[in-house]
Amino acid sequence: MKALCWHGKNDIRCDTVPDPQIEDGRDVIIKVTSCAICGSDLHLMDGLMPAMESGDVLGHEFMGEVVEVGAGFTKFRKGDRIVVPFNINCGECRQCKLGNWSVCERSNRNAEMAAAQFGYTTAGLFGYSHMTGGYWGGQAEYVRVPMADVAPMKVPDGMDDESVLFLTDILPTGWQGAEHCEIQGGETIAVWGAGPVGFFAIQAAKLMGAERIIAIETVPERIALARKAGATDIIDFAKEDVFERIKEITNGQGADGVIDCVGMEASGGHGLSGLVTTLQEKLTSTERPIVLAEAIKAVRPCGIVSVPGVYGGPVPINMGSIVQKGLTMKSGQTHVKRYLEPLTKLIQTGKIDTTSLITHRSTNLADGPDLYKTFKEKADGCVKVVFHPN
Repeated sequence: MKALCWHGKNDIRCDTVPDPQIEDGRDVIIKVTSCAICGSDLHLMDGLMPAMESGDVLGHEFMGEVVEVGAGFTKFRKGDRIVVPFNINCGECRQCKLGNWSVCERSNRNAEMAAAQFGYTTAGLFGYSHMTGGYWGGQAEYVRVPMADVAPMKVPDGMDDESVLFLTDILPTGWQGAEHCEIQGGETIAVWGAGPVGFFAIQAAKLMGAERIIAIETVPERIALARKAGATDIIDFAKEDVFERIKEITNGQGADGVIDCVGMEASGGHGLSGLVTTLQEKLTSTERPIVLAEAIKAVRPCGIVSVPGVYGGPVPINMGSIVQKGLTMKSGQTHVKRYLEPLTKLIQTGKIDTTSLITHRSTNLADGPDLYKTFKEKADGCVKVVFHPN
């Protein structure tokens, strides 16, 4: 089969690789009908996540048609269309029983490696390094889905691929990012990054009742998306001081909740912060916490800092600000299974827009290497790339 594979920093290729096989009775094989490039995939492309190996199949946003099932498997039948969350869940461990799906204790085949890095293991993830299990991802014609009796969801009748594809990651990620802000109604929420996750975080904050939603962005196409999603205020971080503008918008109070949808590869900034970021990029090309630093500074005393953006290792933050201001920080990979059913209902009732952010489509995985570059460079107005390989 054809698949998009990692071969080193900035080296993504469309390769011919072996077809997946059933390895366990809980497995299913799906023919991928839709998959996407995620911003998190760029961290792999840029060589920022450890334990990648040449030839690893990428992709954790995918869905498709069941073509084979393990012995005795009964949840799905051949021909069923299913959405596959990016994290793999056993359904039996303590964390799964608590509904903490992203930290399943049994699905990571390399749990010791993850524990050495983070203290405890995370769940196994599709297409995201051997530290998270080394599972092949879904930017491919076919995928083996292990433990498929737990997390994946059958697509309701009448829903097309593009309306549900982002249930695999970025929609629940944006939703969880907003949910962490404990919005009760009337709050001011600031969202750094109006890319795909920010697009959904803004929609979520609006649905939850935020009165003002501030989007911090500089790319014109993403600013337009932020407005479409419900942002009431835009701060162009390349032209304005973010902290001073947030103080101005909130009459000096600060945002009630702040959401970092950017993560480890933040760039740019205004004034001194921009100069520091540029220097750090040139010296290290590693994780850059400028957004996190701005968010911690801009949130009001006793406010909430939500971090759905991905970080892979240590970063310097102002712990004094967190302690002295009495802040709460909430983060984590998304507990996708927790949100599948309620978010599906919101899509069905037209309360969430899942397709406006798609700017580039292809039916040929061979276009993948070039589209990775287009997405990374935000060229040609690129916000989100979707493949329909079968």
